[in-house]
Amino acid sequence: MLFHIFQQHIDKALDDLVTDGDLPADLDRKNVTLEPPRDPSHGDLSTNAAMVLSKAAGEKPRDLAEKIVGKLEALDDVKTAEMAGPGFINLRVSDAVLIAELKEIEALGADYGRSNKGQGVTVNVEYVSANPTGPMHMGHCRGAVVGDALADLLEFIGHKVIREYYVNDAGAQVDLLAQSTYLRYMEVLGHKGDFTTEQFPWLESQFKKWEDRENRLYPGDYLVPIANEIADEFGNTFADKPIEAWLQIFRKRSVAGMMDMIRADLALLGIEHDVFSSEAELHEAGKADVAEAELRARDLVYDGVLEKPKGKTIDDWEPVELPLFRSTQFGDDQDRPIKKSNGRWTYFGGDLAYHFQKAQQADELIDIWGADHSGTVKRIKAAVAALTEGKTKFDVKLIQMVRLLRDGEPEKMSKRSGNFVTIADMVEEVGKDAVRFTMLTRKADAQMDFDFAKVTEASRDNPVFYVQYAHARIQSTLRKAAEEENVLPSADHLDKLGAEELDLVKQAAQFPRIVESAAMSREPHRIAFYLNDLAAAFHAFWNMGNDRPEMRIIMVNDPAMTSARLFLAKYLGQVIKNGLALMGVSAADKM
Repeated sequence: MLFHIFQQHIDKALDDLVTDGDLPADLDRKNVTLEPPRDPSHGDLSTNAAMVLSKAAGEKPRDLAEKIVGKLEALDDVKTAEMAGPGFINLRVSDAVLIAELKEIEALGADYGRSNKGQGVTVNVEYVSANPTGPMHMGHCRGAVVGDALADLLEFIGHKVIREYYVNDAGAQVDLLAQSTYLRYMEVLGHKGDFTTEQFPWLESQFKKWEDRENRLYPGDYLVPIANEIADEFGNTFADKPIEAWLQIFRKRSVAGMMDMIRADLALLGIEHDVFSSEAELHEAGKADVAEAELRARDLVYDGVLEKPKGKTIDDWEPVELPLFRSTQFGDDQDRPIKKSNGRWTYFGGDLAYHFQKAQQADELIDIWGADHSGTVKRIKAAVAALTEGKTKFDVKLIQMVRLLRDGEPEKMSKRSGNFVTIADMVEEVGKDAVRFTMLTRKADAQMDFDFAKVTEASRDNPVFYVQYAHARIQSTLRKAAEEENVLPSADHLDKLGAEELDLVKQAAQFPRIVESAAMSREPHRIAFYLNDLAAAFHAFWNMGNDRPEMRIIMVNDPAMTSARLFLAKYLGQVIKNGLALMGVSAADKM
């Protein structure tokens, strides 16, 4: 592939300068880059090799650049090599290299852009991990799509990827879910009422534990099927029984039913996880105790007392000795408790154990979190660094919220839940492709708007339409040429392609580099940006034929040129298809 070929050319040029005695043999080349110049008029490729190596080589950047240029301009693959500015080197590649790249796309097909950059290193990507207390809604959607696309990218560049979902099935919110299901169960059995504390005394005792009484129970109709299943199996066994008699089985059945619903909702987006890890099972297996023992053995957990919260007046505050993680040793602003005063694990204590568990199976960990969790990033990074002694790379990607709009106005209501828009609602209305592509049209840590009308309109302003239309237009042209002109794509006459056509090849040849950079930077939105640019370049070429008949793809009186341009178009379409596949979006053949 073109960028890899020219990276090798630059490495060879530097090796030759070492042999000539013009460069030291032990120079670190990791900061040497090769990329298109910002201004295409400067060339096809640009390298900073002379700029970053000159100091260590004891030379001025332009003097070293002149020597590198001398090596590169002698290559058949290089049309020109020129110095620019303080020591950059701009290259123009030969037409033969571009034609060879087009044939490489043909040869590799769906594997064009694939690499072994990841070298089989195992990466665990944990994403979604929503509490199993309701259907998947738009608060989960963006993180789900970003995580899934990132996992696909990492796999495409040679990583072994574990796609994981952490099931938060421990804690008070699952008790509330079970209690909500119980009330639905009573309805199924014929109980008609508003479920007052007089009718169900345990409700009052439960409410006393919650300051926010608006979030006590889950009222959604989505619990009715679970309640029906319990009633079918157990009849009225649990009717009017004290909470201790049914809580555990209702917890288990409710979580199982909700996870079935969550899997189904994710499947609508084309998302499947390899592993579903249970928080409850993690604690039952004593994994948190193991993590605490590991940290105590290295004096990273100690028993201490937290300072009284600053700026607050708490009359009944008392100093309590708690097990504290020394997160300040890893850049945090204070040490963090891993257990509460009642002996239960804090969220942080459970997360610490969970990440320790994940690190046993992976070389790198990536978490996809909502931006509202940004305050916990530093401490969990500290915990992973401590538990793995710095051996496991760990990154957290924060996902900003999505604002839903309909004709410019906020969208709030849902057909299924009554108070939020579900993923199922969205996919039913606009389709999987529109949802997935749109979620990747902005950097993940930037807020975005999702307007139901705009994501389905057939216009240049709708990226998913614009890119899919480029692929569909190519397929339509191929069909028309075969049916009406009896001409098929052929590599036999690619030497007839001119500057305009080869500019398209240059654009397509960037795909492998974009894939690697998107994967390594953990930014799958770069694929969407690239595809939009490639589609724009193809549409511009197509429109050129409207003004200049000699630039049309199908030339009725020139089958050789037609076959060459069809070949070009077909494999531009292949690159578009490959990019869309990495985003989990289909490549439309007709629109």
